[in-house]
Amino acid sequence: AGLALDNGLARTPPMGWLHWERFLCGTDCAADPHRCVSERLFVEMADVMVAEGWRDAGYEFVCIDDCWMAPTRDEQGRLQPDPKRFPSGIRKLADYVHSKGLKLGIYSDVGNKTCAGFPGSYDHYDLDAQTFASWGVDLLKFDGCNSGTLELLAEGYRRMSLALNKTGRSIVYSCEWPFYLRPVQQPNYTEIKHYCNHWRNFFDVYDSWSSIKSILDWTALHQDSIVKIAGPGGWNDPDMAMIGNFGLSWDQAVTQMAMWAIMAAPLFMSNDLRHISPEAKLLLQNKEVIAINQDVLGKQGYQIAKDKHFELWERPLSGQAYAVAVLNQQEIGGPQNFTFSLSFLGNGLACNPACSIQQVLPASRDWGVYSWVSSLSVEVNPTGTVLLKV
Repeated sequence: AGLALDNGLARTPPMGWLHWERFLCGTDCAADPHRCVSERLFVEMADVMVAEGWRDAGYEFVCIDDCWMAPTRDEQGRLQPDPKRFPSGIRKLADYVHSKGLKLGIYSDVGNKTCAGFPGSYDHYDLDAQTFASWGVDLLKFDGCNSGTLELLAEGYRRMSLALNKTGRSIVYSCEWPFYLRPVQQPNYTEIKHYCNHWRNFFDVYDSWSSIKSILDWTALHQDSIVKIAGPGGWNDPDMAMIGNFGLSWDQAVTQMAMWAIMAAPLFMSNDLRHISPEAKLLLQNKEVIAINQDVLGKQGYQIAKDKHFELWERPLSGQAYAVAVLNQQEIGGPQNFTFSLSFLGNGLACNPACSIQQVLPASRDWGVYSWVSSLSVEVNPTGTVLLKV
């Protein structure tokens, strides 16, 4: 039964750009033409993604979030874009994005209204799926606001999954199903993976260290129920990458990049690629980190040790390798050393009888060969992470 629904997509975590955190629900284009949610924003972002190497680094989706719609459906009951902000229509925008070798993502909601109050998909699942497919959309982010009961929520997520598959178009399906279930009941992740390609478990990310930290803490706390379900075709989504915005220090940006790779997270940036520092660009386009994030084995990493303010995480990779992250949660003082035995890694298998160690972040460096009985001492900045490949 599992294969009957598998749409064959998201064999590795999807990568791209999503407007929400950075651009929110900007609808006043007269006051702010460069920063409102409009076709111009997505055209310019697509242009930059090609010109500045983002597409070639693996970021392939340009995604529209909430607030793209007109306040009402058209005479045929179909969703329609806001005519002032999307005068050419979504089909034209999708054609443009496709002409650049990129894919277009769009947003709707399982309830009768989106989170921002625009028309939702309740009672229109088949029609909306057909509309998105006819426009050439490649990804749907399906939110969970205003859904009424948990039964309706679950039924809506299932029905939209079936409706998207029925269109015959390949459309990645991004869900918020478990997040809306969780306050009331433990999600059935086997069922959610059966219908969705990735799914949000926790609150929206904010451009702050406290937000990134809370996502990591939540993930570690719940890893026993969420890590095992992740894999090709279905991923836990800790939300957008904040790198290149305002709220994270350099070390905190390194931490987000490293930990999103460890967690096999979908990598959707929400930033302004037209104005981004060279450092943030280098970090987000780091080939070695992206290779870990995109590893074909598709296993999500997990925390294996916690010692005072240090956390040790590992992620099994293809070719008997492991990604290892050492995170320093302390927010006071200077760099600190963390020492651990290599026999700890991979249930004792990672370095048996020996292993070579590469540092990936904060900078690339070859650490050489170690034996199974060695200890490793890693110096980590406050709120920073050292990412290794073993």
